[in-house]
This record gives sequence, C-alpha cells and structure tokens, in this order.
Amino acid sequence: MRPSSNRTTQPAVLMVAYHFPPQSGSSGLLRTLKFARYLPDFGWRPVVVTAHPRAYDSIDSHSEEALPSDLPVVHAFALDTKKHLSFRGAYPDLLALPDRWAAWVFGGVPAGLRAIRKYRVEILFTTFPICTAVLIGLILHRLTGKPWVVDLRDSMTEDGYPRNPRMHRVWRWIERHAVRHAAQVIFTTPSTRRMYLERYPDLLPEKCLVISNGYDEKDFTSLSLRQMAPAAEKPLRLLHTGTLYPEERDPRPFFCAVSLLKSEGRIGKDNLQIAFRAPGSENLYRSLLDEMNIADIVQLQPHIPYHQSLQECADADALLLFQAANCDHQIPAKAYEYLRVQRPVFALTTLTGDTAALLNETGGATIVDLASADDIHREFPSFLEAVRAGKHPVANRLRLERYARHNQARDLAACLSLIRQEYSAGPARSTEHLARGATSRNR
Repeated sequence: MRPSSNRTTQPAVLMVAYHFPPQSGSSGLLRTLKFARYLPDFGWRPVVVTAHPRAYDSIDSHSEEALPSDLPVVHAFALDTKKHLSFRGAYPDLLALPDRWAAWVFGGVPAGLRAIRKYRVEILFTTFPICTAVLIGLILHRLTGKPWVVDLRDSMTEDGYPRNPRMHRVWRWIERHAVRHAAQVIFTTPSTRRMYLERYPDLLPEKCLVISNGYDEKDFTSLSLRQMAPAAEKPLRLLHTGTLYPEERDPRPFFCAVSLLKSEGRIGKDNLQIAFRAPGSENLYRSLLDEMNIADIVQLQPHIPYHQSLQECADADALLLFQAANCDHQIPAKAYEYLRVQRPVFALTTLTGDTAALLNETGGATIVDLASADDIHREFPSFLEAVRAGKHPVANRLRLERYARHNQARDLAACLSLIRQEYSAGPARSTEHLARGATSRNR
C-alpha cells in the first residue's frame, strides 16, 4: 500500500511491532495501531514492520479492516521457534534467544532497511514486550544512525524475570543497550519510569517519557451503552476480558471467596453469572472451578473480535479487573476501556500500585486486595448489592479524557518532532536540547 498524496510530505517514522493486525489475543496491538492511525493528524507518517502472520499464535482475519488504507505495513519473514523449529515440542534454548520469535531478526532488519530507504524514514520506534522487536530496532539504529525511540509497554526485565537465567542475561543486555542508545524511552506508568531511573543511574530523567495506554473514542461511538440499573429478575452478569495470568493475576483467592459465598447461600447461579472471556490457562481454571464447585456460576468463554468484546463489556452489569502486587508498576490495558464503557469495576489489586492510582483518579471502582480471599469475601456482596441497586459509581468522563488515544498520539508526535528538530541541529546540540524538551513534557 502507498500513503496518500496528502501525507507523503510528512516525515516518516518506522514502527517495529510484533503485536499488530492480523495478530489477535493481545490488547497490546492496539497501542501501536492507534499510534499509527492518529500520528498523521499531528504531522507524522507511520510505516509499520511487523511479523509474518505464520509467527502468530492466533490471527483475526477481520482485524486488518481497522487499518488505515494508506498505512504501509510490511510483514517480514518470521518464525515461532516453538511452532516451526521444535521436535516433539522441544527445541534448543539458543533457537529462542532472545525469545521464540528470534528468526524475525533475519526478516525484520532487511525489511526495515528497505522501508527506511523507500519512505525516507527519519526516526525509528520499537515497542516491547516482544524482545526481538527491540533487538531489531537496536540493529537498525546501529546500521543507520537514525534516532531511536524505545516504547516499553512493560518492563523488559525484573528480578526473576525472565525466569530462564540465560534469557534473563540476554534480555538485560538488550535492555542496557536500548537505554544507552535510545533518543527517548517511553513508559506506560510513572512507577516503571522510576524503576528504570533507579536501575540505570546514567539514564537521564529527561530521556524518559510517560505515555499511558488508553482508549479510542471512535471505538465506542457505535456501542449501545445502557445507563439503567440491572433488571431485578435476571442474574447479575460480571465479566473479565482477556488473559488471566496464573501468577500476575491469580484468580484463586477470588474463586475461593465465590465458593464460600455460594456455600453460605449468599450467591448462586440464579442471581450471579461471572464470565471470563479468553482467559488462557483454561485447563487449570476449569479444574479449579470444578474443585470449588462454582462452575455453574463462573464460566470460561472463547475469544471474540475486539469490537464485539467492547459491546459485551458495555452489556455487562459490572467488570472484573485483576492485577497482583508484583505488577504494581503496570496497569492492565483493558482498565481504560472498562472505565470508558461506564460500568462499575470490581478491581482486585493492591491499594499502592499504579492501577489503584488510576482507579482512584477516575472513580468507578471498588478496590480489594487480590491476594486476600477474606477481603474479597467481605467486600464482594456489598459491591453486588450496589450494582444491583444501580448505586455504584462509574468513572468520571472528564477525568478519563486525558487517556484518549488521540491525545496520546499527539504526545508521541510532539516527542518525535522534538527529536527530529534536535537531531537535525547536529549531535553536539541534540542531547542537551532534547533533554530540556523532555523535561518540559514530563512536568
């Protein structure tokens, strides 16, 4: 595809992202997709290099319909080591360093170089959590000298993550070089930014920018958003969408509380239905539900297309959000969409993390400690009662507007324009001036 004539004069940014349509199952693809959709409104022409669809765990053939018609997208050669290079499910670790998509380097780098020449790319942008994407960006930066923006949707490494020691060393090496060579490092939460500044004393605070995840207002214009209280004769319907990690979003304390409330006769299938949409780890969760005798209340349901999932959130009586203490510096991307559909949220997380900070800022949520079945058992009935009566608050729309994707694209475009301006002034001046500009944006 070729960009339309009214955009060919805009400076181009090359975006390297594994999570991009037609990949499905990761809310992370929306971040790059929405940046790519709205950057032209602020003077930048995106060009995307992503992986060949064969490398994806799952695809949504209709998701590419959401792409702007004039957006150049290159699906570079890529393999999934687990799927394509394993024998009876096993494969050497070296074939999966830095991750299972390591072969993407051999397609992504040449594709990136061709795109840089063809579209006269001025700035590189790569997004994590697929480490190979960051490695491709590092190689392209070193080969071309183009300024590089590293977008860390999650922290790359932490103590004990990745668990594999060899993988941890490789990821930390890539992370260290990314921090050193990036013109700007973007984080999604203030806590992650602080963590990296503590980890790398030589990292200038001015090089670190926070652009949160968010929601796209256009995705909600066609939804039917009801305002009335739930019908008294129907069971309340609660919903969680997306992956429910057994450690980072462990639902077992919640399941225990639901099981106890059922045994006490305070809830049952006739007054409460809880759905987990595409949670992953289904075999584990199904056995837990059977063991706790709550499979009649809690159901595991398959993946559905994104817009259909948003409507399901809007149709639910309330929404469930999970985030453990070891992810205090992260906010689930779905949180912003939950808040935008104006449904009450039962948030199982800590009171001290960035997720709680967002919910306290916007309102609309009851926050309970994810790890405490006793706290959940105590607070959940009151939450259900407030929802049933139509008295539980929802998020404040005015406070939520700052998280609109269009506004975030504006912030990224301002970052790119400043980098372009300062690098065109020459390397001697760029670091000092870029630092001053970044300081003003983070205030």
